[in-house]
Amino acid sequence: MLLNQFKKAIRDVTNDHFETLAIAIFRYQSEHCEVYRQYLNFLKTDITKINKLEDIPYLPIDFFKYFKITTNQYAPEIIFESSSTSGIGISRHFVKSKKWYTQMFNDSFQFHFKKSSKYCHLALLPSYLERENSSLVFQINHFIQSSEFRESNFYLYNYSALAEQIQANEVNHIPTILWGVTYALLDFAESFPMALKYTQIIETGGMKGKRKEIVREELHQILKKAFQLNAIGGEYGMTELMSQAYSFENGRYQCPPWMQIRTREINDPFSEAPVQKNGVINIIDLGNLNTCSFIATSDIGKVFIDGTFEVLGRLDNSDTRGCNLLV
Repeated sequence: MLLNQFKKAIRDVTNDHFETLAIAIFRYQSEHCEVYRQYLNFLKTDITKINKLEDIPYLPIDFFKYFKITTNQYAPEIIFESSSTSGIGISRHFVKSKKWYTQMFNDSFQFHFKKSSKYCHLALLPSYLERENSSLVFQINHFIQSSEFRESNFYLYNYSALAEQIQANEVNHIPTILWGVTYALLDFAESFPMALKYTQIIETGGMKGKRKEIVREELHQILKKAFQLNAIGGEYGMTELMSQAYSFENGRYQCPPWMQIRTREINDPFSEAPVQKNGVINIIDLGNLNTCSFIATSDIGKVFIDGTFEVLGRLDNSDTRGCNLLV
């Protein structure tokens, strides 16, 4: 009963009630998520004194590589796994309910766009398709299967077929979203530049060791020039999350109502960074009801007064730091 009440509250939450709901979920997870409970004990956290968002300790994201993070015990309906370019390890997200995960990513998308079914979804995600248990592939596959447009499809390296489909959609004025991993979008832009009017591009990040890393602003400039677009969209999500944020014209990401980004000081992981100062990203994703909703990432970013945020890079040696935290 309590979980169902939480789920309804999460989907209905407004900014005015976010903190109250987040504190309630924190108290629930601090008791029922064994790994999080032990972590809080190591920090000597007095749960009864946590009454504000800024007082909540965040679980280091690297814990998903080494522990089974669940609130209560359950048999997961699906286990999502991250890619690992470092070779150190992969994260695993034990998802209790595929239905709840689908609700979260559908609601995240619809908060920023129309219903996903109203778009033709073309996915250029070779690195994700070439491995199993990708949460992004699960998400995009749902969009493709539920789309009103039978042209929706995945693409590996057949850029010419993708170009033909996009051009056909443009001629027929079909609203299209091209989802793409960073290196594949750059390869596609070099081989098939074209003017796009009815197609939006959403980059999901990641060179995956295929190309030299470049800053996001440079990436978007290259893609805007190649496709004659005013803006490139982006999705900020990860294996360990149920929800996603999206960016638009100004390059800032916006979260759905049940998700917030806060930043911590780079050299003091337990101190919150001021608004509009560079810090390391902490995520509150209330959709992570059955795992842990309070996650400390290794991404460097900046949060603005309106709640939007930028992602500026990653901490150096972030995997090493994660291992140190475990010790």
